[in-house]
Amino acid sequence: MVDFGLVDEWNPAPGRVVSWVATSRSLAFAAAAPVHDVPPSHQQEHYLRRSHRSTGTDYRTSGLCLVTAAVPALLDQDAMTHAVNEFLDRHDTFHSWFAVEPDGVIRRHRLESGQVEFAPVDHGHIDNAQAVRDLVQKQTPPPSQWDCFTFWTIEHDESTTVYMAIDHLHTDGVGQHISCFELACLYAKHAWGQTSPIPRPASYLEYCARERAASDLLTPATPEVQTWLRLLRGNDGELPSFPLDLGIRGGDTDRSAHRTVPLFGEDEAARFEKLCRDHGGEFAGGVFAAAALTERELTGSDYYFGITPLNTRSTLAEMASIGWYVALVPVAFPIGVRAGFERTVARAQRAYENGMRLKAATIHRVLELAPPDSGIQVGPNWSNPMISYVDAREFAGSEYFDIARGGLYGNRAASEEALIWINRLPTGTTISVIHPDNSIAHESVDRYLATLGRILRDAVPQR
Repeated sequence: MVDFGLVDEWNPAPGRVVSWVATSRSLAFAAAAPVHDVPPSHQQEHYLRRSHRSTGTDYRTSGLCLVTAAVPALLDQDAMTHAVNEFLDRHDTFHSWFAVEPDGVIRRHRLESGQVEFAPVDHGHIDNAQAVRDLVQKQTPPPSQWDCFTFWTIEHDESTTVYMAIDHLHTDGVGQHISCFELACLYAKHAWGQTSPIPRPASYLEYCARERAASDLLTPATPEVQTWLRLLRGNDGELPSFPLDLGIRGGDTDRSAHRTVPLFGEDEAARFEKLCRDHGGEFAGGVFAAAALTERELTGSDYYFGITPLNTRSTLAEMASIGWYVALVPVAFPIGVRAGFERTVARAQRAYENGMRLKAATIHRVLELAPPDSGIQVGPNWSNPMISYVDAREFAGSEYFDIARGGLYGNRAASEEALIWINRLPTGTTISVIHPDNSIAHESVDRYLATLGRILRDAVPQR
């Protein structure tokens, strides 16, 4: 299995800690990097603006993504240095940084190929897990700086813990899996001469340019934009919110809390998937059917309106590319007062597939296009809940998850909504939730998870 959670919940064993960080030469190149005409993606721009508004808080409000793995051997430091630098050279998202100008415009600055260079720094032996956690979070800059990504190892007696910390600005969930597998392949290449075929990744910069060119063609009359606006107007002009009270008042935020609970073993997951297919859906449709029935039970709602993130990688090269390739799309459908799971799953699947058709109409651009008299009430600092279903069995290297004892962790960033991930792995399926860290939110999330889990498990046919 892969562990999910917050960095505070990661407990690395003691050992000699080494980090790979930007050299002074590279930092000088970054400071002098010229402006590039391609803006950030819509998702990146919204993230950067939210982060910029939170400047001055006493904790990191932006997201830091930590990926960990175990190597059953002592580390070759030179090989790791070569692997880190080849990894950074392959993915052009790491060659950019962004400035929020006084006029509010966000401008990209871009380093040239060959100007990105990381080198090892020895931190000595550290026998306190909290000290290791604090060090990686303090040493990895925020997204307002270019080098908001670092690489680390902890050398033990006969093994090594390898971990990387990358700000969310440059990665998504799929990107974290790609990073782990690719860095392992590059290390094996430089340490042992192994040459596993690694596809050449697509340019994330080119993706951002295409996304912006496509969104510039949208108008308030575009059918996809009209669909979004109709859904928002039907929700009192607002984006959906978590169905239970999360204890957030007046636009405040809390730091994050986390829960991960087991859902299915793989045999149960396979039976659940077959049930969904037998009734006109897929696993994802089953997830949203259960989410809708959960809301009906908890709140009496007869209509479900949720949001899910979709991976927007569309080519083999993009499937090997690091970046924030995500679109937020709606999943909305009437529930039915007495409908059970089997009747709901097909309706949920159709809604999910209808949402997929809106990938090109990013909600960020839709909100920019909303006419003043549209009734849309979404402010510039908006956030949304989400439910994400990921079948990680399809990822390259998934067969090594157990051997590598992998982990995906986030920092205790700002939180005002509930973010839910249902992750299907080769050995089982889990539900993870990130939510505000207050007593009301803890109680609400517990109620929601208990209900959602029961509905999903009750749907699984007996053998």
